[in-house]
Amino acid sequence: MYTSRKYAGVIAGVLAAGLALTACSGDDGSSSTESPTGTTSDSMDGATEVEVFTWWTSGGEKAGLDGLVSVLAEKYPDVEFINGAVAGGAGSAAKDLLQSRLQANDPPDTFQAHAGAELDDYIAAGQVEDISDLYTEFGLTDAFPADLLDLLTVDGAIYSVPANIHRANVVWANPTVLDAAGLDPAATYASMDDWFAALDAVEASGQTALSVATTWTQVHLLETVLISDLGADAYVGLWDGTTDWTGSDVTGALEDFETLMGYTNTDRDGLDWPDALQMVVDGTAGFNVMGDWAAGELDAQSLTEGTDYVYFPVPGTAGVFDFLADSFTMPVGAPHPEGAKAWLDVVGSLEGQTDFNVAKGSIPARTDADESLFTAYQQSAIADFASDTIVPSLMHGAAAPIAQLNAISDATSKFTTGGSDLATFQTELAAAAG
Repeated sequence: MYTSRKYAGVIAGVLAAGLALTACSGDDGSSSTESPTGTTSDSMDGATEVEVFTWWTSGGEKAGLDGLVSVLAEKYPDVEFINGAVAGGAGSAAKDLLQSRLQANDPPDTFQAHAGAELDDYIAAGQVEDISDLYTEFGLTDAFPADLLDLLTVDGAIYSVPANIHRANVVWANPTVLDAAGLDPAATYASMDDWFAALDAVEASGQTALSVATTWTQVHLLETVLISDLGADAYVGLWDGTTDWTGSDVTGALEDFETLMGYTNTDRDGLDWPDALQMVVDGTAGFNVMGDWAAGELDAQSLTEGTDYVYFPVPGTAGVFDFLADSFTMPVGAPHPEGAKAWLDVVGSLEGQTDFNVAKGSIPARTDADESLFTAYQQSAIADFASDTIVPSLMHGAAAPIAQLNAISDATSKFTTGGSDLATFQTELAAAAG
């Protein structure tokens, strides 16, 4: 069991605008039966279906989704699962299609969203239901940490159910490559400057020092550098207006980001995150920065921690947990609301969170999961989430609304493809942040 305690600065204000967990509006009068988790859920009035819209299509992500589907089949055998998954870009392709469907009044029954500011626009547009009542019905107010519930509440309402907790600020490395470069595979690095020396060594050994992929993975890298160089409170200040995007501290962080990009693979823009991670697995790259869904991908390949890969917090971010959560909503006008309700019950259930997170590499949002069922990495993440300072991820929806993230992504892509210099990059980031 675990709880999270320490949140940087005004992260509650940053996250509350979007960490929305939705509760079904009202009782439909159907009878109730006891579910396997001990929660009550409305019985299905005949067979129904649920179209679940996600961006989980491969590796540990798909395995996690399959785990939820298995629990759905056990708890709700009359509900047919319809897979609406769309691949690509950390959900960017899925979000584009979703927006088109919502504007056309053709919503799926439920859709995946990052908990946090990413939900702001959906809430403001009246496109997602308040599902606060489901938290009571499913017993989630007792199952989730109180401070997480606070972060998920917007003006007294909850709009989504989190399936997990992920950490974004993790380095994954190949110990064989590091050893060949004369580095200690067990070493961690206290600062970006310390890490640069290690990256130099890997590059000198003939391998790519740091693998990255398309733009969103570069924005992911950027946010971890900002956390490292600015510290937790000043990083959060970027999103609440108390840190100046044009300041010298931000300039220094962007210079470090530019240095890191100089160590990366030239084919990066044609790759997605599994490809960049695979470079580390295959021994053609030393390091990769990615969220801990990478752990699920590595486990799916039956790789062994310590032998095939090692991990540590992004240099300069030890003691900080760069937070994101995958969550599910109930869209307004969902064609099969009973199917959506069944899915949300599964997502929040102990069985669902266990099966999903064991496969995906993340940790449950619930506090009552059996930690012994999880890997050594996941157990370390559970401990860190309970003790570290929590900050919201930019790239993964917790820190900024979608439009702001898109503008930051455009500025980053322009910079990393040679279309702007550092000064212009900083100016465009400041403008994007508003």
